[in-house]
Amino acid sequence: MARIIIAGSTEQSREQLSRLLASSGHPVFRCCSNAGELRRVLNETEDGLLILAGRMADCRPDDLVWDYGERVHILLIAKEPVLEECESPDIFRLALPVSGQTVIGSVEMLTQMHRMRMPKRTGADKQIVEQAKELLMRRHGISEAEAHRTLQRFAMDHGMKMTEYAEKIIRSLG
Repeated sequence: MARIIIAGSTEQSREQLSRLLASSGHPVFRCCSNAGELRRVLNETEDGLLILAGRMADCRPDDLVWDYGERVHILLIAKEPVLEECESPDIFRLALPVSGQTVIGSVEMLTQMHRMRMPKRTGADKQIVEQAKELLMRRHGISEAEAHRTLQRFAMDHGMKMTEYAEKIIRSLG
């Protein structure tokens, strides 16, 4: 099952969504109140479903798609003007006001899409990615999260699997 992360600037919206999802059998992995916390959680999470409750002042949904879209589905629940600001076609949107049943149905659909989309990495693939991250961290003095984003971004930009790009890093730096 995809890990569900809820992010929103108001505690009320986060709690309301969390209760709704839990009552329908969708446990929430984490709730985040700001972009820094959200990015830390996303960097630590292999994959999942991110539900954005409205606009977060310090975080654009389009930026999240750019950084995490390969492994996270994003559902934005907001008023129409906020939805219209998003440019990425990869952001799923629900306009407020919205029924709880619509939210649950959307989460179930995205969870199923996520399950179908996520490739199953073998232990060997994970080791290759970890080795490449270690090389990048040592070579460029960056954190593990930055190394992961570097691998992910380049692979996405060049239409490659992350493991393929990691192998290239190992050949060139190793």
